[in-house]
Amino acid sequence: MPRTRIKICGLTRPEDVRAAVDAGADAIGFVFYPPSPRAVGIEQAAELVALLPPFVSSVGLFVNAAAADVEAVLARVPLQLLQFHGDEAQAECARFGRAWIKAARMRPGVDLVEFSASYPGTSGILVDAFVDGYGGGGKTFDWSLIPPGFGGRLVLSGGLDADNVGDAVRRLRPWAVDVSSGVESEKGIKDAAKIAAFIAGVRHADG
Repeated sequence: MPRTRIKICGLTRPEDVRAAVDAGADAIGFVFYPPSPRAVGIEQAAELVALLPPFVSSVGLFVNAAAADVEAVLARVPLQLLQFHGDEAQAECARFGRAWIKAARMRPGVDLVEFSASYPGTSGILVDAFVDGYGGGGKTFDWSLIPPGFGGRLVLSGGLDADNVGDAVRRLRPWAVDVSSGVESEKGIKDAAKIAAFIAGVRHADG
């Protein structure tokens, strides 16, 4: 089986970036959604991204952001992937000339195949629980809503932690997993031991 990629999202402090990198994360996510307790400013994000070594990707998360706001971030922060978590249409996601993924907020009635077809330019579909606040709620969803065989472009999120991520990887074989609240000591503050345990759980399931 291919190695599951791992993204640690919602980082706000240099020590958390270093902990995620040292533990073996493939990507680090930065939240540009002001209502979030994990939101970062442009200069703060630029300083954090500068800590990333080669081959660890920087990801920017946006929720229904104005195009000018996204452009302002991109002018200062060298993001490699954009993640859209709101109600953005295909054209809104694709206009920035960067690779991007689109989040699907999962609940009964969501047709993931149909949703994915609405975003032909995406590099992947991130599935998350339907919660207030657009992610980071620490809630899982019914994984049976994901159709069989969808794993090749799937980024699994929503309530993952060290205790359940191994089962998730073995059952669904997603391309990648994404965690935020599951590796925190409090909102916006990551726990290095939880990050290490989460990544170890993924690697054990891969093996």
